[in-house]
Amino acid sequence: MTFISFLLGVNNGYLSKYLVIWERDRSSWPIEHEERIALRVKMVEMTKQDIKEGRVSDWGVFVGGGAGYAVCEGNKVEVYKAVHRYLPYYNFEVKEVLTMDEVTEVLKSQTK
Repeated sequence: MTFISFLLGVNNGYLSKYLVIWERDRSSWPIEHEERIALRVKMVEMTKQDIKEGRVSDWGVFVGGGAGYAVCEGNKVEVYKAVHRYLPYYNFEVKEVLTMDEVTEVLKSQTK
């Protein structure tokens, strides 16, 4: 892997995968019910667009509401841009994850 590939999040032809845990920041949402619903609809439409354009490959809301997850593939700059669009209405925890092939490669390298 080259240094540039590392910086861009491209590993042996794989794009990096990120688990994004999101939680609504209630302090930044409107107080009025109608305004909150309109903002939620807008956020869902933005998420649908992210899925359609390939920025997000999976998305869901936890049963308790107000929080959920997304799976994104790309490089860290692309993921940062994607989550930044939802500020200040949501807080994010982003974790880069390894694919099964990447884990297998590491394990094989340790047996040599």
